[in-house]
Amino acid sequence: MDFIETLLWPLRWLVELVLWVWHMLFTSVGMDTDGGVTWVLAIIGLVVVVRSALIPVTVRQIKSQRRMMEIAPEMKKIQAKYKGKSDQFSREAMSRETMAMYKKHGTNPFASCLPILIQMPIFFSLFYVLRGASEGRAGIGFMDAALTESFNHASIFGAPLALNFSGALEQGQWTVVILLGIIVVLMIASQFFTQLQIMSKNVSDETKNSPMYRQQKILLYIIPFAFLFSGYMFPLALNIYWFTSNLWTMAQQFIVIRNMPTPGSDAWRARQERLRAKGKLDEEQEAEMDRINGKKTSEGQRQQPVSAKRSKKKKK
Repeated sequence: MDFIETLLWPLRWLVELVLWVWHMLFTSVGMDTDGGVTWVLAIIGLVVVVRSALIPVTVRQIKSQRRMMEIAPEMKKIQAKYKGKSDQFSREAMSRETMAMYKKHGTNPFASCLPILIQMPIFFSLFYVLRGASEGRAGIGFMDAALTESFNHASIFGAPLALNFSGALEQGQWTVVILLGIIVVLMIASQFFTQLQIMSKNVSDETKNSPMYRQQKILLYIIPFAFLFSGYMFPLALNIYWFTSNLWTMAQQFIVIRNMPTPGSDAWRARQERLRAKGKLDEEQEAEMDRINGKKTSEGQRQQPVSAKRSKKKKK
């Protein structure tokens, strides 16, 4: 047992417990103990448990991302203030002002990474559990010898859940290769769609003009392809877990963008229009909506040049 496996021991024990509970639940209603569908449903059950437990952290992430977008103009001013200054005093002053701004708005750039940072140890714990099972080793808790053997016999559409891409190629298991290929494509598409929804609908007009937004737009086309590594390295069962988690994220983002949009974004305007149509906007919200929409209109209009002669007439 290596250092990381030892470090993840408590999480591995919990992962085995959740898998065992879901597997026992499905077999108790008559499903095949060694069936691939039974194990896939147990893995999906693990996703439901993990992502439900992370809802409070996810809400905090959403709020943090929103604040980070809202303070983008202030960040731009600080960066412009110290542009071209590389001395230690200027760097320290810029750092102090930046930290003070984060404290003032109650956010920091790392809060938006919390859900993924918490999920990664769980993901790798599941990896160690499934890798041990595929090697015929019993787990540290509820994944005993019988359950390990059951997992090793499990397959879906003829594709063993314990195999990864390279192992499937060596054994000529083309069904595994095809399923992994389909899952990877779907994971890339779902990740891209999720991020695109945020960038196109849930970003304020002011933020869209910031350098931070342009950087995030570039990452929109790069990050999803990290799943190519996942599809090649990890077994089919683990990719099913990650893909299901992606679907959860996509559905969650749709609900958030529809019901908790960033003020000044296209999604926010659409929500305000829905509330206005239902007569649920109060006077203050009406005024705020008109102000933001008015500001956008005025920024989009080009002011026509006025000749000196016409200018004099207006003054009279």
